[in-house]
Amino acid sequence: MLHRIFIAINLPENVKRKLLTFRDKYQEIPAKWVKPDNLHITLLFLGNLDDNQLNQTIKTTKEVCDKQNSFVVNLKKVCFNENQKKVPRMVWVEGEGENDLFSFQKELEQKIFNLESFQYKQKEDRSFFFHVTLARIRQWELQKMEEIPDIDEALNIRFEVNTIEIMESQLKRGGPEYTILDSFELLNE
Repeated sequence: MLHRIFIAINLPENVKRKLLTFRDKYQEIPAKWVKPDNLHITLLFLGNLDDNQLNQTIKTTKEVCDKQNSFVVNLKKVCFNENQKKVPRMVWVEGEGENDLFSFQKELEQKIFNLESFQYKQKEDRSFFFHVTLARIRQWELQKMEEIPDIDEALNIRFEVNTIEIMESQLKRGGPEYTILDSFELLNE
């Protein structure tokens, strides 16, 4: 059986509530807004894994998390239409983190893609982009608008990351449904 897997930081409820205010604020943008329970930061998208790959992913993620201190991230800006040459695909929150976040993500990626069961698995050909997707744009509707709005709003939402989750994504008619398969606590200094 195949599982569509990613490793994520799930957002605290108070952060989700703050981010949901943008749905009301930017109602004119033709978009499908992410369900509140689905708001997260993807550390590593792994795609379809068989049971063996999934078990090895869980074991390796636990090993990496067992040595990782908790860290702070900052959601710093809501973005949309930054590249005026292309029709935007999403509304997102851009984040910044301490070096701990980036070194943790890199170690996780290296250890997982060096697993024997991953030898034929192709990793995404793009670097880690620290963001939270808020909405997916209905591009054909957006192109009909006379003036495409521009969003570039500063934020300062800081929170401590204490757990990392292995998530399964099931694509359904109403949008993806995410399930936490396992959760690992980080060390507290």
